[in-house]
Amino acid sequence: MGYAMSRLEIDSNLCDDEKNTSEFGQSHRHSKPLNHLEHDIAHATKRRSEPHEHLAKVLPGKRAVPVSPVKMLAGRESNFSGRGRFMRRDCCHVLHRYLPVNGPWLVDQMNSRAYISQFSSDGSLFVAGFQGGTIRIYDVDRGWKVQKNILAKSLRWTITDTTLSPDQRFLVYTSMSPIVQIVNIGSAVTESLANEIHEGLDFSADDDWGYSFEIFSVKFSTDGRELVAGSSDDAIYVYDLERNKRSLRISAHKSDVNTVCFADESGHLIYSGSDDNFCKVWDRRCLKAKGKPAGVLIGHLEGITFIDSRGDGRYLISNGKDQTIKLWDIRKIHQGFRRYEWDYRWMDYPPQARDLKHPSDQSLATYKGHSVLRTLIRCYFSPAYSTGQKYIYTGSKDSCIYVYDLVSGAIVARLEHHKATVRDCSWHPYYPMLVSSSWDGDVIRWEFPGNGEAPAPLTEKHMNR
Repeated sequence: MGYAMSRLEIDSNLCDDEKNTSEFGQSHRHSKPLNHLEHDIAHATKRRSEPHEHLAKVLPGKRAVPVSPVKMLAGRESNFSGRGRFMRRDCCHVLHRYLPVNGPWLVDQMNSRAYISQFSSDGSLFVAGFQGGTIRIYDVDRGWKVQKNILAKSLRWTITDTTLSPDQRFLVYTSMSPIVQIVNIGSAVTESLANEIHEGLDFSADDDWGYSFEIFSVKFSTDGRELVAGSSDDAIYVYDLERNKRSLRISAHKSDVNTVCFADESGHLIYSGSDDNFCKVWDRRCLKAKGKPAGVLIGHLEGITFIDSRGDGRYLISNGKDQTIKLWDIRKIHQGFRRYEWDYRWMDYPPQARDLKHPSDQSLATYKGHSVLRTLIRCYFSPAYSTGQKYIYTGSKDSCIYVYDLVSGAIVARLEHHKATVRDCSWHPYYPMLVSSSWDGDVIRWEFPGNGEAPAPLTEKHMNR
């Protein structure tokens, strides 16, 4: 079953006494903090999740953190902040302590490995992709009813990635093919057959002479006009949806490009991660003139399986086959090296390599405890709205979901239920809810309801950002 360190399971009585709750499971081998981050991002994260200074003062000249919700409500009613309401940082201070660790509750079960878990940007929809070629879109607010059941077209091996358009009208999915499929999910028809409403977007070009490659990762731009993809031919592709053609190909790495994403809303910066161990930053504004990456981030000893951007054009995290997550500031670049030859698809990571550190490691922090084997396991920042991006979370080969504190590096939650590799998981953008998908075929929901019982379906309107 799932659990979290009890210092995050907030007891209202202890909070009212302004005391920190005791640590649970100090003997647990993963409970010791791995590092303590002293950097701009640490201070920014704290500012996002600490209450207004006037709400934090319990006595003149004294400051208490954490501050109980009762005292914060009293401070709001007395207008201590001078705003007459809670600020976003005040909300984060309350919400970030309630981790989605209760459960599990079954969302769906298939006789096929689950590869994809993704909430839409507003949390109203959830996408799950399975190796057998089924993609299901669930209406979260209507009791997780299946809104669209999609049968993949021209499936090769598995669904490798999916991405929803910003307006949530279209779903794009990839397979082991240069053809990316786009589906209109706004239609009223629940069953979406592969030969009916799918449209293929060809990422190859006329001069490729029939050369075939595989796409592992695809993401929409914030404006919904472009797609960026990473492929098995060591390249990054950008597809212009308005012109319906490939607009850019970058010979980016010396091995498979497993993961790509846009750095921020501008669409100018692209992050990529590869089996050559490098994370790279590409600035499209100067790409034609230089033909080189704007920066190379070095520190992983093995290939990169996934990258997630903080959305600010500066920070990102990467999951690596060296069994670590690393936090990066793109202003730091260097060179890299490789030490061991092994295949993560069927071999365990060499035990003697677990404590190695790259001599030129430029990452800000390293997070250890989970296992990255067999597949491209993904990692993410926790939501900005409810947690201030205070946490990092990931699936794992050992069938668990891990949640790390971004600043301290400590494992604050380890969720246990699945019987096979957890490839992907997704935290609801507003509620303390997390959904995981595993190779055991289960899609599982974890939450933090107040009474520990199964929560009722969400029916309220989502809050505006």
